[in-house]
Amino acid sequence: MKTYAPEDLRSELAYIAYHFHWPHDQLLDMDHIERRSWISQITLINRRLAEGT
Repeated sequence: MKTYAPEDLRSELAYIAYHFHWPHDQLLDMDHIERRSWISQITLINRRLAEGT
């Protein structure tokens, strides 16, 4: 199993928690691929909101 820097994990968790208000334990239960998928969705939502679409 590959690990990555703790600051990267914290950044992913903070980004999702800020936008969706999901609890820390629930976010930690996700694997990296699932978290990255949610981050992509949040980014898409934010872009659409910024563009007014």
